[in-house]
Amino acid sequence: MILFITPAIKNAGWDQTRQIRREVTLTPGPVVVRGNMSARNKEKKKFAAYVLSWEPGVPVAIVEAKDNTHTASHGMQQALGYAGIIDVPSAFSFNGDAFASHNKVPGPGEDIETLLSLNAFPPPPDLWQRYKTYRYIEDQNESFVVQPYHRDSSGKEPRYYQTETINRTIEAIARGDKRLLLVMATGTGKTYTTFQIIWRLCKAKAEKRELFSC
Repeated sequence: MILFITPAIKNAGWDQTRQIRREVTLTPGPVVVRGNMSARNKEKKKFAAYVLSWEPGVPVAIVEAKDNTHTASHGMQQALGYAGIIDVPSAFSFNGDAFASHNKVPGPGEDIETLLSLNAFPPPPDLWQRYKTYRYIEDQNESFVVQPYHRDSSGKEPRYYQTETINRTIEAIARGDKRLLLVMATGTGKTYTTFQIIWRLCKAKAEKRELFSC
Protein backbone atom coordinates (compact mmCIF):
# COMPACT_ATOMS: atom_id res chain seq x y z
CA MET A 1 0.00 0.00 0.00
CA ILE A 2 2.86 2.39 0.84
CA LEU A 3 4.21 1.81 -2.69
CA PHE A 4 1.09 3.54 -4.04
CA ILE A 5 -0.03 6.10 -1.46
CA THR A 6 3.27 7.87 -0.71
CA PRO A 7 4.12 8.53 -4.40
CA ALA A 8 0.56 9.74 -5.02
CA ILE A 9 0.84 12.29 -2.20
CA LYS A 10 4.39 13.32 -3.16
CA ASN A 11 3.37 13.80 -6.80
CA ALA A 12 0.70 16.26 -5.63
CA GLY A 13 3.50 18.49 -4.32
CA TRP A 14 3.79 17.40 -0.68
CA ASP A 15 7.31 17.49 0.79
CA GLN A 16 8.17 14.10 2.29
CA THR A 17 10.60 15.54 4.83
CA ARG A 18 8.54 18.49 6.07
CA GLN A 19 4.88 17.83 5.34
CA ILE A 20 4.30 14.06 5.38
CA ARG A 21 4.35 12.02 8.59
CA ARG A 22 3.55 8.31 8.72
CA GLU A 23 2.10 6.20 11.53
CA VAL A 24 1.57 9.18 13.82
CA THR A 25 0.43 8.37 17.35
CA LEU A 26 -2.57 10.51 18.27
CA THR A 27 -3.52 9.01 21.62
CA PRO A 28 -1.24 6.64 23.57
CA GLY A 29 -4.07 4.45 24.87
CA PRO A 30 -6.10 4.51 28.10
CA VAL A 31 -4.59 3.94 31.53
CA VAL A 32 -6.06 0.85 33.22
CA VAL A 33 -6.09 0.87 37.03
CA ARG A 34 -6.26 -2.39 38.97
CA GLY A 35 -5.94 -2.00 42.72
CA ASN A 36 -2.72 -0.14 43.42
CA MET A 37 -1.31 -0.89 39.98
CA SER A 38 -1.81 1.06 36.78
CA ALA A 39 -0.63 0.52 33.22
CA ARG A 40 -1.34 2.00 29.82
CA ASN A 41 -3.18 -0.22 27.35
CA LYS A 42 -0.97 0.37 24.31
CA GLU A 43 -3.07 -2.00 22.19
CA LYS A 44 -5.82 0.62 22.17
CA LYS A 45 -3.67 3.57 21.15
CA LYS A 46 -4.80 5.48 18.10
CA PHE A 47 -2.41 6.32 15.29
CA ALA A 48 -3.02 7.74 11.84
CA ALA A 49 -1.48 6.22 8.75
CA TYR A 50 -0.57 9.70 7.47
CA VAL A 51 -0.77 13.21 8.85
CA LEU A 52 -0.18 16.00 6.34
CA SER A 53 1.02 19.41 7.55
CA TRP A 54 1.34 22.79 5.90
CA GLU A 55 4.28 23.52 8.18
CA PRO A 56 5.72 21.27 10.92
CA GLY A 57 3.31 21.45 13.84
CA VAL A 58 0.39 22.71 11.71
CA PRO A 59 -1.51 19.58 10.60
CA VAL A 60 -4.15 20.07 7.90
CA ALA A 61 -5.27 16.57 6.84
CA ILE A 62 -5.53 12.89 7.78
CA VAL A 63 -5.09 9.99 5.34
CA GLU A 64 -6.08 6.43 6.25
CA ALA A 65 -4.93 3.49 4.14
CA LYS A 66 -6.73 0.18 3.56
CA ASP A 67 -5.99 -2.63 1.13
CA ASN A 68 -7.80 -2.91 -2.19
CA THR A 69 -10.08 -5.68 -1.01
CA HIS A 70 -12.11 -2.78 0.42
CA THR A 71 -13.70 0.24 -1.21
CA ALA A 72 -11.83 3.55 -1.20
CA SER A 73 -14.21 4.92 1.44
CA HIS A 74 -13.86 1.93 3.78
CA GLY A 75 -11.49 3.78 6.11
CA MET A 76 -13.36 7.09 6.04
CA GLN A 77 -15.05 6.80 9.44
CA GLN A 78 -11.68 6.05 11.01
CA ALA A 79 -10.09 8.99 9.18
CA LEU A 80 -12.90 11.31 10.31
CA GLY A 81 -12.41 10.20 13.90
CA TYR A 82 -8.72 11.03 13.71
CA ALA A 83 -9.46 14.32 11.94
CA GLY A 84 -11.74 15.17 14.85
CA ILE A 85 -8.97 14.49 17.37
CA ILE A 86 -6.61 17.03 15.78
CA ASP A 87 -9.47 19.20 14.45
CA VAL A 88 -8.64 19.40 10.75
CA PRO A 89 -11.19 19.75 7.92
CA SER A 90 -9.75 17.25 5.44
CA ALA A 91 -9.95 13.47 5.76
CA PHE A 92 -8.99 10.91 3.12
CA SER A 93 -9.31 7.16 2.83
CA PHE A 94 -7.22 5.18 0.33
CA ASN A 95 -7.47 1.61 -0.94
CA GLY A 96 -4.61 1.47 -3.46
CA ASP A 97 -6.83 2.41 -6.38
CA ALA A 98 -8.39 5.75 -5.42
CA PHE A 99 -8.87 8.30 -2.64
CA ALA A 100 -12.17 9.00 -0.94
CA SER A 101 -12.19 12.62 0.22
CA HIS A 102 -14.23 14.36 2.94
CA ASN A 103 -14.19 18.17 3.05
CA LYS A 104 -15.79 19.83 6.10
CA VAL A 105 -15.87 23.26 4.44
CA PRO A 106 -16.98 22.74 0.83
CA GLY A 107 -17.22 25.85 -1.32
CA PRO A 108 -20.00 26.71 -3.77
CA GLY A 109 -20.61 23.79 -6.10
CA GLU A 110 -18.28 21.46 -4.14
CA ASP A 111 -19.39 18.17 -2.62
CA ILE A 112 -18.57 17.19 0.95
CA GLU A 113 -17.46 13.73 -0.18
CA THR A 114 -15.83 12.91 -3.51
CA LEU A 115 -13.80 10.12 -5.11
CA LEU A 116 -10.36 11.06 -6.44
CA SER A 117 -8.06 9.18 -8.77
CA LEU A 118 -4.44 8.46 -7.83
CA ASN A 119 -3.16 11.50 -9.71
CA ALA A 120 -5.80 13.90 -8.36
CA PHE A 121 -4.79 14.24 -4.71
CA PRO A 122 -5.05 17.91 -3.61
CA PRO A 123 -1.80 19.92 -3.48
CA PRO A 124 -0.67 21.63 -0.25
CA PRO A 125 -2.03 25.14 -1.07
CA ASP A 126 -5.53 23.72 -1.60
CA LEU A 127 -5.65 21.96 1.77
CA TRP A 128 -4.01 24.91 3.52
CA GLN A 129 -6.68 27.25 2.15
CA ARG A 130 -9.34 24.79 3.31
CA TYR A 131 -7.75 24.74 6.78
CA LYS A 132 -7.65 28.53 6.95
CA THR A 133 -11.35 28.69 6.06
CA TYR A 134 -12.19 26.07 8.68
CA ARG A 135 -10.16 27.79 11.42
CA TYR A 136 -11.08 31.36 10.40
CA ILE A 137 -7.51 32.41 9.65
CA GLU A 138 -7.23 35.61 7.62
CA ASP A 139 -4.56 35.88 4.92
CA GLN A 140 -2.82 38.73 6.74
CA ASN A 141 -2.42 36.51 9.83
CA GLU A 142 -1.00 33.53 7.97
CA SER A 143 2.65 34.18 8.83
CA PHE A 144 1.63 34.68 12.45
CA VAL A 145 0.16 31.18 12.89
CA VAL A 146 2.81 29.13 11.09
CA GLN A 147 5.78 30.01 13.28
CA PRO A 148 7.76 26.86 14.17
CA TYR A 149 7.87 25.26 17.59
CA HIS A 150 11.01 25.32 19.70
CA ARG A 151 12.88 22.03 19.22
CA ASP A 152 15.62 21.04 21.64
CA SER A 153 18.43 18.53 21.14
CA SER A 154 16.28 15.70 22.52
CA GLY A 155 13.84 16.01 19.63
CA LYS A 156 10.88 16.45 21.96
CA GLU A 157 7.65 17.50 20.23
CA PRO A 158 4.29 18.66 21.61
CA ARG A 159 1.73 15.93 22.13
CA TYR A 160 -1.36 16.01 19.92
CA TYR A 161 -3.51 17.87 22.47
CA GLN A 162 -0.67 20.30 23.22
CA THR A 163 -0.29 21.02 19.50
CA GLU A 164 -4.02 21.69 19.26
CA THR A 165 -3.95 23.94 22.34
CA ILE A 166 -0.97 25.92 21.08
CA ASN A 167 -2.39 26.34 17.58
CA ARG A 168 -5.84 27.37 18.81
CA THR A 169 -4.31 29.92 21.17
CA ILE A 170 -2.05 31.45 18.52
CA GLU A 171 -4.93 31.58 16.03
CA ALA A 172 -7.20 33.27 18.59
CA ILE A 173 -4.55 35.90 19.36
CA ALA A 174 -4.08 36.45 15.62
CA ARG A 175 -7.81 37.17 15.35
CA GLY A 176 -7.48 39.84 18.04
CA ASP A 177 -8.79 37.96 21.08
CA LYS A 178 -7.37 39.53 24.24
CA ARG A 179 -8.56 37.20 27.01
CA LEU A 180 -8.12 33.44 26.72
CA LEU A 181 -8.53 30.64 29.26
CA LEU A 182 -6.73 27.31 28.91
CA VAL A 183 -7.71 24.48 31.27
CA MET A 184 -5.31 21.53 31.46
CA ALA A 185 -5.15 18.72 34.01
CA THR A 186 -2.19 17.99 36.26
CA GLY A 187 0.61 16.27 34.37
CA THR A 188 -0.53 17.31 30.89
CA GLY A 189 2.35 19.73 30.32
CA LYS A 190 0.95 23.18 31.10
CA THR A 191 4.40 24.75 31.49
CA TYR A 192 5.71 23.21 28.27
CA THR A 193 2.57 24.28 26.39
CA THR A 194 2.81 27.84 27.73
CA PHE A 195 6.50 28.01 26.82
CA GLN A 196 5.73 26.99 23.23
CA ILE A 197 3.00 29.63 22.97
CA ILE A 198 5.40 32.31 24.24
CA TRP A 199 8.15 31.08 21.90
CA ARG A 200 5.92 31.31 18.84
CA LEU A 201 4.61 34.74 19.83
CA CYS A 202 8.20 35.98 20.14
CA LYS A 203 9.19 34.48 16.79
CA ALA A 204 6.18 36.13 15.16
CA LYS A 205 7.27 39.44 16.75
CA ALA A 206 3.75 39.75 18.11
CA GLU A 207 4.88 40.56 21.65
CA LYS A 208 8.06 42.08 23.09
CA ARG A 209 7.59 40.91 26.67
CA GLU A 210 5.58 38.18 28.36
CA LEU A 211 4.89 37.50 32.03
CA PHE A 212 4.44 33.88 33.08
CA SER A 213 3.32 33.67 36.71
CA CYS A 214 3.06 30.39 38.62
